[in-house]
Amino acid sequence: MSKVTAAMIMGAGLGTRMRPLTDDRPKPLVTVGGITLIDHSIDRLVAAGVTRVVVNLHYKAEMLRAHLAKRHDIEILFSDETGSLLDTGGGVVKAMPLLGDNPFFVLNSDSIWIEHGMPVLSAMLAAWDERRTDGLLLLAEMKTALGFEGTGDFALKPDGHLVRARDAVGGDLVYAYPGVQIAHPRLFAGAPQGAFSTNIMWDRAIAQRRLSGTVMDGRWIHVGTPEARDEAEATLAALSAA
Repeated sequence: MSKVTAAMIMGAGLGTRMRPLTDDRPKPLVTVGGITLIDHSIDRLVAAGVTRVVVNLHYKAEMLRAHLAKRHDIEILFSDETGSLLDTGGGVVKAMPLLGDNPFFVLNSDSIWIEHGMPVLSAMLAAWDERRTDGLLLLAEMKTALGFEGTGDFALKPDGHLVRARDAVGGDLVYAYPGVQIAHPRLFAGAPQGAFSTNIMWDRAIAQRRLSGTVMDGRWIHVGTPEARDEAEATLAALSAA
């Protein structure tokens, strides 16, 4: 199994769709089941052997810094975007000096999941092969996902490579993207300056057959709205009571 010891959590968003829950806190500090979203993510990363995580900051940055100062089980570094938001791709590029020269996880802060078999991040590490791919995206079955709106993000080819859902053909299976990936630094080589979406780099990797996917053994919960947060809490409560 490959070893990935660094990660980035995207924590700089404004959390507009999560209002009023984000009126007094950044989205990563919204709680589900008594645990903040960012702590759900960090707990998974620690369990997978990650020792350093970079969190980008913008909205209510000092509140997030103060909260994460309480954790001592992992090194936490910050990439400050308080001056200007850089979107997903620009945020990663700014954080690259902190992430190092080896592959790293990238997690959206509004995704949690219920695991059924092998831990999801461990399964991603088992599937990661940097010789044949520059990025490995986690995929989720839409029929079991909670809080997901859409017709799917990516189609998985039989050889494990990805194409956009709109380009699916024949027996290609279409999945949602839960906001978790392993990226090699070369995925962002030659990236644009300033703010840009990671979609630009993914599309380049797709054209080069260098973007892969693996399907999670579990249930993805997208916590993107107050209603989705309530649904996530009810799901976790029912699971713990079972």
